[in-house]
Amino acid sequence: MPSLSKRTAGFTDSVIRRMTRISNKYGAVNLSQGFPDFDPPAEILSRLEAVAHEDFHQYSITWGAQNFREALARKYEHFSGQKIDPNAEIVVTCGSTEAMMTAMMSVTDPGDKVIVFSPFYENYGADTILSGAEPIYVPLVPPDFRFDADVLEAAFRQHPKALILCNPSNPCGKVFTYEELETIAELAKKYDAFIITDEVYEHIVYAPHKHTYISTLPGMRERVIQCSSLSKTYSITGWRLGYVIASPEIIDTAKKVHDFLTVGAAAPLQEAAVTGLGFTDDYYVQLRAEYTEKRDLFLKGLDDIGIRHTVPEGAYYILLDISEYGYESDLDFCEKLAERVGVGAVPGSSFFKEPENRYIRLHFAKKNKTLNDALNRLENIRKFMTK
Repeated sequence: MPSLSKRTAGFTDSVIRRMTRISNKYGAVNLSQGFPDFDPPAEILSRLEAVAHEDFHQYSITWGAQNFREALARKYEHFSGQKIDPNAEIVVTCGSTEAMMTAMMSVTDPGDKVIVFSPFYENYGADTILSGAEPIYVPLVPPDFRFDADVLEAAFRQHPKALILCNPSNPCGKVFTYEELETIAELAKKYDAFIITDEVYEHIVYAPHKHTYISTLPGMRERVIQCSSLSKTYSITGWRLGYVIASPEIIDTAKKVHDFLTVGAAAPLQEAAVTGLGFTDDYYVQLRAEYTEKRDLFLKGLDDIGIRHTVPEGAYYILLDISEYGYESDLDFCEKLAERVGVGAVPGSSFFKEPENRYIRLHFAKKNKTLNDALNRLENIRKFMTK
């Protein structure tokens, strides 16, 4: 038999999705894979019910239904201040996962280099490798996850084709400051690189922090390829509705890549989701308030138990410091945590390029009742997990 693809030789299955399966096996509260256990907005569900009986069951336009792209353009202009052409500057994808892959394959060639901040969402390294490119990792240093500008410039001196920017960041919850974004932008212009953003948590940011679209910085609009999705904002992770926003030249290529990857996103779901894209500011204010409440509830519970943790500035992830428990493998720790304590988590080593073994990731996109259940179980963490 011929050999299989060499580019996938170093891959494993997704550790995040694996931990969901382990959580299910032991009946653990699943705080590993980042999806809510509460319903999407009722208005979206009502529209979906109606759509099931309407004529939206065949292919939509490959790069996204017209009304969906127009609604998305209006929303983006409202929050970013940038007016975009729904016909020339948007491609609708099957989730932000495909959006990132489309962006990578649109701008990189085999042998190119791409800067990835570490810790990083596990797909970024894989996306780079699948595109035939080589990742250059730049550390975000715990506990505040700031980067060293000199280290970043040293990475840019290798003349990467692009930098991947997750803002707010998964898994560390970092929100990049305007000054940090200025540094990144100036280096991208100096060394002539693209910025590929993942901004799926753009509306989940905690005061006093503020999300800034790096595309709005001077001279950056043509360099930025924004990837995002509706998954987190409207609690519809299973709908797989994402998008790429970029200049017409980039989008012309992205349309072709997307067409051959997946043809198009689900037409009925696009139609139903238009309702959400039309929500007023009240929805996003309430979303932020609800996630702030969940964050504060969970952080207080961890503090009461005495578990060391990070404090997220955005998104809905917390890194717990497990150094005191004496485990050499954070994966072993997470598997035993699910079995013995009944809480599902993700080993932090799956997010770091550096040899980091002291963190596990939990998320709090759950009903308050679920979070309290998890905290009650975590009260036994030292009893069952200390070696």
